[in-house]
Amino acid sequence: MKRSRAAEGVTGGSGRRDCREGATAPTVPIAAQGPLTPPGLLMPPGLLAPPGLLVPLGLLMILGLLLSSCSRERSGTVLALDWEPVAEINAGLPRAIRVFASRQDDLPLRAWYVRVRPGPELRIDIVGSADEDGRESVGDFAARLGAVVAVNGGYFRMDLVPARHVGLLYDDGRMIETAFETLRRGEVRYYTARAALGITPAGRPDVAWSVTRNDSLFTIVRPPANRENQPAPRPDFSRARPWPVGDALAAGPALIGDGRIDITVDEEVFFASSIPQTHPRTAAGVTRHGDLVLMVVDGRQAASRGVDLEELAALMHAVGCVEALNLDGGGSSTLVVNGRLVNRPVGGTYQREVMSAVVIVPVSRPGPQPGL
Repeated sequence: MKRSRAAEGVTGGSGRRDCREGATAPTVPIAAQGPLTPPGLLMPPGLLAPPGLLVPLGLLMILGLLLSSCSRERSGTVLALDWEPVAEINAGLPRAIRVFASRQDDLPLRAWYVRVRPGPELRIDIVGSADEDGRESVGDFAARLGAVVAVNGGYFRMDLVPARHVGLLYDDGRMIETAFETLRRGEVRYYTARAALGITPAGRPDVAWSVTRNDSLFTIVRPPANRENQPAPRPDFSRARPWPVGDALAAGPALIGDGRIDITVDEEVFFASSIPQTHPRTAAGVTRHGDLVLMVVDGRQAASRGVDLEELAALMHAVGCVEALNLDGGGSSTLVVNGRLVNRPVGGTYQREVMSAVVIVPVSRPGPQPGL
């Protein structure tokens, strides 16, 4: 996701670039603490906080109050979690796939991420549901496709049967749903392009702002500079570039571009919605080495409160992503590895049926290969 030179001098999605990129806000290191794991939660043992990294709850509250005026999206706390490989899971995976977990009991927070190194032994797929109602659980996606890793994908209309994807869904060269060109909020119409995850024919992940023309995919340098009740002029979509991917899905907003946190809430017309607030989350990103990162954060439960977009972006940035986007979240946020539900969607084991998923499928029995 490349920025134009002109775009580097403008504000980000909140219109308050100084708060997000100016490095004036203090970082509060928060260690994953405590070896006690609720039954069934796949967490590595011995996640103990190093001395001196315990942050009093009162201090966190004060920091939140001091920083809350800086941005309507900023949580006030920069998360810096400790991540540990989950040996129990990784023992059964190809070396090109590694699962990490973190927990922080003071917030509280539970999170996992999967790092995938693309190669001939693996296939990274974006898939739509094959069920008549257009929906299936992430576990069903994994079982049907033989995937060793699966997470939920993009937004969809739950009130329709069959379900309808909200924005781009492109599965194996087949256009299931086109990208948005305009969106309406109240009586105001906005031109936009939403962030999308694509997979090239060579199996490489990419994050871009996507537009479609007929059955062809294109990307633009940056979405229009919308603000609430201030729609941007219609962009020159004729300058869009072809996007050579075989699979793609849109969600959004973008979280990171060119290695910098850049949350395009307003540009992608997510204002006047609950998306920027604290929720369970799923996100996808790409590292500078081209690895795919899939992250899930539990929320809406006593063991994990979830994160807002600022916190999610910070987490993805901390694990090495130079491009990243938010995927569907809330009750949809689900991570399945080797047929086993890893997280606890909104505190339980029920998997919501979703319309799309990102899956990792072994192509052949893995041989010697570089590890992560």
